[in-house]
Amino acid sequence: MGGGGGTVNDAMLVDAVRTPFGRRNGSLSHWHPVELAAETLRALSERTGVDESFVDDVIVGCVMQVGEQGTNLARSVVLAAGWPEHVPGTTIDRQCGSGQQAIHFAAQGVMAGAYDVVVASGVEVMTRVPMGATTADGRYGFPFGPSVSARYSDRGGLVPQGESAELIAEQWDLSRERLDSYGLLSQQRARRALDEGRFDDEIIAVSDDDGNEVCLDGGIRDTSMEGLARLEPVFRSHEAGGRITAGNSSQITDGAASVLIASPQSVERHGLRARARVVDFAVVGDDPRLMLTATVPATRKVLARAGLTLDDIDLFEVNEAFASAVLMWLDEMGDDAGARGRGDLIERTNVNGGAISLGHPLGASGPRLCAVLMNELERTGGRYGLQVIGEGGGLANAMIIECC
Repeated sequence: MGGGGGTVNDAMLVDAVRTPFGRRNGSLSHWHPVELAAETLRALSERTGVDESFVDDVIVGCVMQVGEQGTNLARSVVLAAGWPEHVPGTTIDRQCGSGQQAIHFAAQGVMAGAYDVVVASGVEVMTRVPMGATTADGRYGFPFGPSVSARYSDRGGLVPQGESAELIAEQWDLSRERLDSYGLLSQQRARRALDEGRFDDEIIAVSDDDGNEVCLDGGIRDTSMEGLARLEPVFRSHEAGGRITAGNSSQITDGAASVLIASPQSVERHGLRARARVVDFAVVGDDPRLMLTATVPATRKVLARAGLTLDDIDLFEVNEAFASAVLMWLDEMGDDAGARGRGDLIERTNVNGGAISLGHPLGASGPRLCAVLMNELERTGGRYGLQVIGEGGGLANAMIIECC
């Protein structure tokens, strides 16, 4: 399928771009989130030639919607990009999968005939609006409520995501060495991708605080198992069995990303080129105490909806919130592995690194996964890609795309 191919109800992925991902207090920390996200909208219009006046909506995923990221950030992003005032925008929160949910909603709108051309974005400048900012001082109370807290009190109650990562490592018997080994693999794969120019098509250059051009991710490090082994656990002490460290966890990061989605008719009408189509998507809930395990049922559900198997998928992007979350997914999905087998599954998963090496600017991670899937499918001649993100509250959303 190429050009304007696709059936009437298909949602076509036209392009996906992102800023470099900057380390906390690093090269992008001076950027206002609205301005950073606006850079990706401008890049989409410049790269594709789409007439912004025909964009039906801009849907932006953002988790910490307070301060600079508050008051329906998406509307401000549209205006900051210089797009026509009649183009609307809305901001959504499905925790770490917020940007991916923006893609789902945008694609669903196209498939339903409600949208012709739509942008799905995500942004998080975690230096300026840190995790927990929405409830930082407790002045207006705390989330969950008494009924939710009581529901899980006999199991120790709901816990922060770092403790959830420890619980997963414990339940799936993931050793510190195996967790660190995966953290090292993420860094090695990201370094290889950088050296081979695999990120070149998705990253747009922005400026640092001194006006210098930034076009490289700030989280890629040269490390070793020895170096990783020296890191202290973050959420539990050694004595308490802590295994989760900064080296096997996603990095706190600043960044933005956007995807342009259109109907086949609009692709033809506006002279666009469709690079992929959305095959199907799924969202599920699971144990909120473990929090990051819903990626497994979400993967199984989206495959079943699409009538595909693990063997049919050429590339997987599983968000690297923690190494334990990815290794749990690999172990569980390995039980479903077909002809290719368990060993091949990791060779198809996060082949260019992930949030451990590149960073996880919460709301922006979904569109980043989409960008890397499209580019890597095109580079390798693959057909199907699957991306899945585990989220706060025990949720996960998954999506399958087909390269054109």
